[in-house]
Amino acid sequence: MKTTTRPASSRLPFVRTRLSDLAAQAGVSTATVSRVLNGKPGVAGETRQAVLTALDVLGYERPAALRSRPAGLVGLIVPELSNPVFPAFAQAIESQLSEQGYTPLLCTQSPGGTTEDEYIETLIDHAVDGIVFASGKHADMRASRERYQRLRGRGLPIVFVNGFAEGIDAPFVSPDDAASIELSVRHLVSLGHRRIGLAIGPDRFVPARRKIDAFCAELVAHELASSAEEVKAKHIVGTLYTLEGGQAAASELFAGGHTGVVTGSDLMALGAIRAARQQGLSVPGDVSVVGYDDSPLVAFTDPPLTTVRQPVTEMARAAVSALLSEIHGERAPRTELLFTPELVVRGSTGAAPNPR
Repeated sequence: MKTTTRPASSRLPFVRTRLSDLAAQAGVSTATVSRVLNGKPGVAGETRQAVLTALDVLGYERPAALRSRPAGLVGLIVPELSNPVFPAFAQAIESQLSEQGYTPLLCTQSPGGTTEDEYIETLIDHAVDGIVFASGKHADMRASRERYQRLRGRGLPIVFVNGFAEGIDAPFVSPDDAASIELSVRHLVSLGHRRIGLAIGPDRFVPARRKIDAFCAELVAHELASSAEEVKAKHIVGTLYTLEGGQAAASELFAGGHTGVVTGSDLMALGAIRAARQQGLSVPGDVSVVGYDDSPLVAFTDPPLTTVRQPVTEMARAAVSALLSEIHGERAPRTELLFTPELVVRGSTGAAPNPR
C-alpha cells in the first residue's frame, strides 16, 4: 500500500518567517512575540501593544483571544465641521475613546440639519453609555438646560467641552478664554499697538462673553480705554464665527483706525487678513491680526497666523477620563476644568506702524 508522508516541518518555515517579521516590526524578540500570541503573562503592556500593532500593520489576523471587544458606545456631538478646530476635537476625543475600547458615534450638526435634541434621541435609541457635548447648546446662555437635566435624570453620564452652564450635574472642560485674550492683547501692546479691536461671535455664548469681559478689562488696565462701556462701543464688533464674519468685523475695525485685531477663531482671523488687503493694508506692516485655536494649516497661510492654541489633546483626554469615571460609577469632579492656552507667534503680527 502506498503511503503518503507529510513532512513534520511543512509549516515551520512559515511560522518562523511570521514570527521574525513580527519581531522585527515590533522591535522585540521572537520569544516575546510567541508569548503575546499565546496569551502568556510576563509581557509589559506597551510591548504587548507593539506586537498587536505589528500584526495589524503586516496584515495578519489577530488570534480570536487577542481581538479587542468594544466596551460600549459613546456619543460625541459637535458643531459643523467647517471650522477646523471641531474636527480636531472630534478626532482627539474619538482617539481617546478608542484607546479605552469604546466605539464613538460622531454626530455633526449643520444649519438646517439634524438638531442636537434629535441626535440625543438617536443616541439614546442606540443605548449609548454616555455622551460628550462639544460647543453645544450648553454654551448658549439663552438655551434651556432641561434637555441635559433629563439625561441626568435617566442616569446617563454626560460631559461638556467648551462652555459652562450652572445647574447641570456633570463635568465641564474648557479652555481659559480670559487667559487667551490676555495673551493676545498683551502681545499686541508689547508691539506698540494702541488701537486694538476685537472681532467676536455672538455674546450669548459663554466663550464669547468671557472673551468680551476679559478684553474690556485688558484695554482698561492698559489705559487704552476708560471703561468697559467705551470698549464695547468703540473696540468690539460682534459677528459670526466664519471667514466672512471676520472679514466684515475687521473691515469696520480697520476703518476705525485699529492697527491690531484680536479674533475669536482662526477662520475669522483669515477673514480679517482678507479685509486688510481689500483696504490696501499689509499684514503685518500696517495692521496685525491674532487668531484663536491654532487650527491645522494656519502655520502655512500667507502670512503664517499668530494665534492662541487651544490645548485640544489635553482637553479631550480630560473629558474622556471624566466620562469613563462616570460610566464606571465613580463621580468625576463637578468644578469646571480650565486649561491654559498658549500664544503661538508667527508672521501676522508685527510692530505697530507710525500713527496714520
